[in-house]
Amino acid sequence: MNPLPASVRIVLDTEIAARAPWSAIIRKEQTLRIIDSHGQQAVDTLFYCASDPQERYSGQDTLRAQGSAYVGTGTRIMSNEGRTMLRVVADSCGLHDTSAGACSCESNTVRFGHGTRYLHACRENFLIEAAKHGLSKRDIVPNLNFFMNVPIDPSGNFTVVDGVSKPGDHIDMVAEMDVLCLISNCPQINNPCNGFFPTPIRVMIFEAQEG
Repeated sequence: MNPLPASVRIVLDTEIAARAPWSAIIRKEQTLRIIDSHGQQAVDTLFYCASDPQERYSGQDTLRAQGSAYVGTGTRIMSNEGRTMLRVVADSCGLHDTSAGACSCESNTVRFGHGTRYLHACRENFLIEAAKHGLSKRDIVPNLNFFMNVPIDPSGNFTVVDGVSKPGDHIDMVAEMDVLCLISNCPQINNPCNGFFPTPIRVMIFEAQEG
């Protein structure tokens, strides 16, 4: 993980437990750093405009704007109104998915059998955090999956495979507006998105020192 320069002020530095949800507001020009503390952990993430949550992350607009199926350094994370929400300015992993979506109790049942119906899932994590900000299940949209390895073959088919992120890998995003960030530190244990063993992650928010 790259050390922070002495010229920045840390606003928040916290650990998100394995399988847990989290949320916070990142102010314009602040940087959000997500750190895969142990490696091979998928971090499901959603962004909303803090002043108007009806403007929210759009995978389609993000991929269209950059002409790539993956998110990495230089990516503009776009809203459904075509505005840049954040810019990726650093990325030590290089593999971040925005096509495979989030696991849910329903999708687990379809993919892995009725015995998985009541296992905790990312959609439930998102609902818990969304409710804290006056949002509901109608506001949960297709999300980003930081550090998740999802190869896409020439025919357009894709599947989740073993992650390649190493302990300490991180991604830095500078906010272009005040954004509400929701995270589900993925609890999935039925596919290899996190090596079948969810682990904690670290999240930091920092900004330039005044003066």
